[in-house]
Amino acid sequence: MDLQLRGMRAVVTGGTKGIGRAIVETLAEEGVSVALCARTESDVTETVKTLQQSGAAVTGRAVDVADKVALATWVEDVAADFGGLDIVVSNVSALAIPDEEENWRKSFEVDMLGTVRLVEVALPHLERSQAPSIVTVSSVSGREIDFAAGPYGTFKAALIHYTQGLAYQLAGKGIRANTVSPGNTYFPGGVWSDIEQNNPTLFSEALALNPTGRMAKPEEIARAVVFLASPAASFVTGTNLVVDGALTRGVQV
Repeated sequence: MDLQLRGMRAVVTGGTKGIGRAIVETLAEEGVSVALCARTESDVTETVKTLQQSGAAVTGRAVDVADKVALATWVEDVAADFGGLDIVVSNVSALAIPDEEENWRKSFEVDMLGTVRLVEVALPHLERSQAPSIVTVSSVSGREIDFAAGPYGTFKAALIHYTQGLAYQLAGKGIRANTVSPGNTYFPGGVWSDIEQNNPTLFSEALALNPTGRMAKPEEIARAVVFLASPAASFVTGTNLVVDGALTRGVQV
């Protein structure tokens, strides 16, 4: 199936590792010009260099999405360089799981406000696109109560609500908005890799919950994001696509 993405322009936050990097790579493989950001300069430099060497049209900048001015400046610069924007992917998360006041603040500023501000600054550019799309990355922790039910799960649930609202509010302008909620996703250097090394009991318990017997790979989540972002999903908006290998048991209504 042709996703009709070639020649389109995208921004992806948190694009140097795990799911975010897989999203950048998959978009680039489909012929999209992609700008990524992440907080760590060295990670951004390495990712951009590696992907450019493979022929991808990728740029990047070190940006903390909790910094409103820096985030807005980056998006405006990308739109100017690319001549517009078609796709916005909000992927970055503070991953602040313990139920502590500081983690509530971080989750609000990074997961929630980082997404809201990204969308707000990108909207004028999306309104000029022929196939505009917003995709936010939430989590199954936003659907059900699990070990991340504190700030992380709460704001992941809020992202789903926010994105559904965007879909309704922006439908008249032809701008689609969808969410992808991944299940546990394993990659070297990621949270589950760390848990495997430092809390093997929790890792075994989490692995046992999934009837497939494994966790997701970043590229499996990325494919869902890229499909929803593409013109091939032209009548899909307001959807929360769960990609979890049947981990969650509740019926989504």
